[in-house]
Amino acid sequence: MPISRIAIGGPGEASQPDALRAALAEFVSMLIFVFAGEGSGMAFSKLTNGGSSTPAGLIAAALAHAFALFVAVSVGANISGGHVNPAVTFGAFIGGNITLLRGILYWIAQLLGSVVACLLLKISTGGLETSAFSLSADVSVWNALVFEIVMTFGLVYTVYATAIDPKKGNLGVIAPIAIGFIVGANILAGGAFDGASMNPAVSFGPAVVSWTWTSHWVYWLGPLIGAAIAAIVYDTAFIGQSTHQQLPTTDY
Repeated sequence: MPISRIAIGGPGEASQPDALRAALAEFVSMLIFVFAGEGSGMAFSKLTNGGSSTPAGLIAAALAHAFALFVAVSVGANISGGHVNPAVTFGAFIGGNITLLRGILYWIAQLLGSVVACLLLKISTGGLETSAFSLSADVSVWNALVFEIVMTFGLVYTVYATAIDPKKGNLGVIAPIAIGFIVGANILAGGAFDGASMNPAVSFGPAVVSWTWTSHWVYWLGPLIGAAIAAIVYDTAFIGQSTHQQLPTTDY
């Protein structure tokens, strides 16, 4: 089981230069991703004078997030692994691919990147609201929790298959594209119901800047559960202990 490989990390690991560079890369990647993704929603609201959501707006949001995540993962891949998501970091930790201490460092950088991106959006748009994630009418917190679990499962499963699996070979080249595509597709599926976060940091930044915390726990618990399930399923079924013994674990 992958859980048997969970590692805490050494006491000085969080202060090592490579760990700090990786955290900085996560901060920048998250800033790029949230600025474009959240900004696309704000731009749609401005163009429609705050009108109701439309299918065109949903498609625009899916494309913006898919394109921005493709870039954010790509620019961070060689430095931090390009997680750009606390749920991805948690999934990598569950599979024994990153230590707890480095994972916490990533989480801090990711959350800060999201908050700074939302602050920059608020400043650059003249004070427009950075809307927090919320549930649509007739969607309960339990409906949304299932959505977030399933969507994040698909995301982290894709990350494992294209970026973490030691047997991925040349498939790793298309990892950023595949990761961006699954996020865009999931937004088309779940965006109309709960906003389709799949990423606690993406939800955290707008919540902090707008100070709106209604049902915020859903956008943490759902992604973390989905990520853990994906990590355990993929690692147990397709990587296995023998592969880990033959090949070094990745620092994805």
